[in-house]
Amino acid sequence: MARLVVFILAALLGAVAAQGAQAAPPRLRLGFYWRSCPRAEYIVREVVKNATAINPGLGAGLIRMAFHDCFVQGCDASVLLDPTPANPRPEKLGPPNFPSLRGFDVIDAAKAALEKACPGVVSCADVVQFAARDAAFFLSGDKVFYNLPAGRFDGRISFENETLAFLPRSILNLSELVTNFKVKGLNVDDLVVLSGSHTVGRSHCSSFSDRISSTSPSDMDAGLATVLKRQCPANPNFTDDPTVPMDGVTPAKLDNQYYKDVLKHKVLFNSDAALLTSRVTRRKVLENAFIRGRWERKFAKAMVKMSLIEIKNAANGEIRKNCHVVN
Repeated sequence: MARLVVFILAALLGAVAAQGAQAAPPRLRLGFYWRSCPRAEYIVREVVKNATAINPGLGAGLIRMAFHDCFVQGCDASVLLDPTPANPRPEKLGPPNFPSLRGFDVIDAAKAALEKACPGVVSCADVVQFAARDAAFFLSGDKVFYNLPAGRFDGRISFENETLAFLPRSILNLSELVTNFKVKGLNVDDLVVLSGSHTVGRSHCSSFSDRISSTSPSDMDAGLATVLKRQCPANPNFTDDPTVPMDGVTPAKLDNQYYKDVLKHKVLFNSDAALLTSRVTRRKVLENAFIRGRWERKFAKAMVKMSLIEIKNAANGEIRKNCHVVN
C-alpha cells in the first residue's frame, strides 16, 4: 500500500512538473524591456515616426529589412553587419540587398538613442523588428498594429551567398515560393499575406526587366508595360537601373491595393503574378482585396510569426553595442 501511495504521489508530482515546464514562458515575451529599458519601444517608434514623415520610402525599406533579416540566419540583425577583413562579403552586400535595401540610418539613429538611454540593453535584432512594426503602423494610417515579443540576441554570422540561397527572388514561380517560405516555417497564407508589403516602396527596373521585354512576353497589363518601358532602360545595369513605384495607385500607403493590382495584372514581379496561378492563392488574393480590414489583421499576425524565425540565444548571440560590428 505504501509503495502504491509513493507511486501515485510521484506520478502527480511528475504531471505537475510537466505542466509547469509547458507553461514556462518563452524567452521572447511582450514588454521584455519594461524594467531594463522602459522607454525602448517608444524611442524606436519616435525615430521611425520622424523618418517616415520625411520620407515614407524609408518605412517601406524598414519593413523589407525585417523580412530580409529573418530569412537569412533568422531574426538576428545579421543584415546590418558591415564588411570586415575577416568577412569582406556579409549579407548587406548580397544582390538582393545591395544597393536596394534602405533604412540603415534609421536603425542607427534608434540604436544610438537606445544606447544613450540604456547602454548595452536593447539588441539590434529587436530594433529591426520594432522599426518594421512601427513603419507598418505609420504607413497604414494606424490600421496595422501589433504587439511584438522581444528579447532577441544579435547574430555574429553574416554571409553574402546566403542571401541568394534563402531570400525569395522576384523571378520565382508559386511552387518555388511555397518551398522557400516552408523552409522558414511559414505557410501559403503567410506567403500571400507578406507579399502584400509590395504595396509600398520602389523597385529597380532590373528586378522585373524580363516582364517587359519584347522577347519575353508576360501577362502584365499592356498599359503598365508601356509605361514601364518608357521609365526603364532596355538593359538595366548597375550604373543605369532606375527605380519605379511598386504600387502606382497608393505608392506611399500600406494597404490592400496590391491585391487589386494583382487581379488586374498590374504588378511588377513574376512572384506577384504567380499568386494567380493556383485556386488556393487566387482565392486568398480575392479575400485580401475585397474583405475590409482582413489583410491588415493578417499582415500583423504574419509579421509577428516571421519575427520568431530562428531566434539566437546567449550561446550563439550577443547584444551588440554597434549594430554594424560584432562586439
